[in-house]
Amino acid sequence: MIKSYFLQIPNWKSKGEFKDLNSPFSGETIAKIQQATDEDIEKGLEVVHGAFQKITSKMPAVRRSEILKKASQIIKNREEELALCIACEGGKPYKDALVEVRRASTTVELAGEEALNLCGEQIPMDRNEATANKLSFVIREPIGVVLVISAFNHPLNLIAHQVSPAIACGCSVIIKPASTTPVSAIKFVEILREAGLPESCAFVTPVSGSKAEKLVRDKRIAFLTFIGGAEVGWELRRKIANGTRMSAEHGGNAATIVCEDADLSLAVPSITKGGFYHSGQVCISTQRIYVHKKIYNKFLEGLKKSVSNLVVGDPTNPKTDCGPIITKEELERVKTWINEAVSEGAKIELGGKRLSFSIFEPTILTNVTEKMKVMACEVFGPVVCVVPYEDFSKVLEKVNATENPFQSSIFTRDLNKAIKAAKAISASTYVINDSTAFRVDWMPFGGRGNAGLGMGGIKYACEEMTMTKQIIINAVQV
Repeated sequence: MIKSYFLQIPNWKSKGEFKDLNSPFSGETIAKIQQATDEDIEKGLEVVHGAFQKITSKMPAVRRSEILKKASQIIKNREEELALCIACEGGKPYKDALVEVRRASTTVELAGEEALNLCGEQIPMDRNEATANKLSFVIREPIGVVLVISAFNHPLNLIAHQVSPAIACGCSVIIKPASTTPVSAIKFVEILREAGLPESCAFVTPVSGSKAEKLVRDKRIAFLTFIGGAEVGWELRRKIANGTRMSAEHGGNAATIVCEDADLSLAVPSITKGGFYHSGQVCISTQRIYVHKKIYNKFLEGLKKSVSNLVVGDPTNPKTDCGPIITKEELERVKTWINEAVSEGAKIELGGKRLSFSIFEPTILTNVTEKMKVMACEVFGPVVCVVPYEDFSKVLEKVNATENPFQSSIFTRDLNKAIKAAKAISASTYVINDSTAFRVDWMPFGGRGNAGLGMGGIKYACEEMTMTKQIIINAVQV
């Protein structure tokens, strides 16, 4: 059934055209989305800026918390509907989409709790006699209008991670969703409104990347939270207005080390999930797998068997493990990178073929080099590279040989070795005995170097979206 989604700016009727939203799996039209015009963008900015000044910045923390906690419960009550939406518009397998919806509910609930925990600190002023009669304390204030630009791969939970902290802090929000997955964002805002958030405080403006620049450059935007490719993210940083702050999450080519003493009954299924969850379209997907030479063959055979058992196909089928690549252009890019690697000497151990216009086989490559794109760049597809190693110190250097340090992991029973790697590896998160793709929604989350800027995770995003104000009292002596 095709449904039309209208632009949600309060008291405003858009003249924007409707754009077909097509299923990445079947190609059929599943919705029609009204696109924002330049006039819509201007009106939206005016409305959301006014909402910050008059509503959200003055809303008590207890009220913000109530709205978010109620929204969390609504998400729980609608989990099957929302999961099917994620599967249909984004191609994520239904069983993983259900997990995403449950995570989104937790994310919003955590934001509701954080709304009540935002606080500053006292600054001691009696460190010298000249200021001993003064009192000083710091409070945290909402930063202003938050512009959310999000990605397709977790269309509900990413939006929840970007929008919920803003609401918790007392900010108003304008959302530019991924063009391929706007419905989840629209439904999320509808849920916030049902939970009691005034209409003018958050809404979605579907626009193309080129039109989004008008939003990004506007001086009424106080904070930009971006999730997407590094090339786009760093370009946006150059375009934001003076004084606008920004956080960006770009993703990386995550590496894991499988040591000779690793428990393969743990490592193989963990890496299978970490490498092929959502067909590898995850910013912390396991991509580079370094395996000790002594267990290399055993590990590779185990991985091949594990990956060959993955169910590939229709994302709405509850049994499916790997669904479609989000667009035909992205699928062609993945295929080109594999073919290029093979032409340079790589070997396809499993997969390597296109199964339909949208489905690519889960693929395992060996005999790769560090300079191949499948190793040096983020594949963002169902591809892993398995590389033997012998010298532990040298493999640590290879793990660090990336411009996109984000998350890394190791499988070992040797605590000393695990700690040595923890100190040596450049990553925002380092996981022992689990895949690089491990994440919970209350942990700090973000990349280093080219992989990102600032930090996500509810508590940490709230810190990004607030400003400190120091208040000093000159105590009058009686």
